[in-house]
Amino acid sequence: MLTRGRSGPALVFVHYWGGSAGTWNSVLDLLPPGQTTVRFDQRGWGASRALPGPYHLDQLTDDLARVVQACVPGPFVLVGHSMGAKTSQLLAAHRPSALVGLVLVAPAPPQPPVTVTEEYR
Repeated sequence: MLTRGRSGPALVFVHYWGGSAGTWNSVLDLLPPGQTTVRFDQRGWGASRALPGPYHLDQLTDDLARVVQACVPGPFVLVGHSMGAKTSQLLAAHRPSALVGLVLVAPAPPQPPVTVTEEYR
């Protein structure tokens, strides 16, 4: 888990499937100095690669909730990309009291496409 800053609501960054906390490095470079941020490697990726499955959305959402609970003492905004956006939406649906915003970057579709070919997969 990577945290920095102490100002503003915490921005909790949730990476895409196959990404890592480092996925957000260039975004953090553009934020004001001191902006509170939290990044982590989702289960199965980066430093969390060794965590056991299952790797389903409920587990990933529970993991995200634990990260927020452990690292964010006050208001926060979820910033999710692709599968991270899907996980962020699921946590937001639980209406955590300190959640003040949700940013979805190219979110994964709610349901996988039915017509995905083997070649695409």
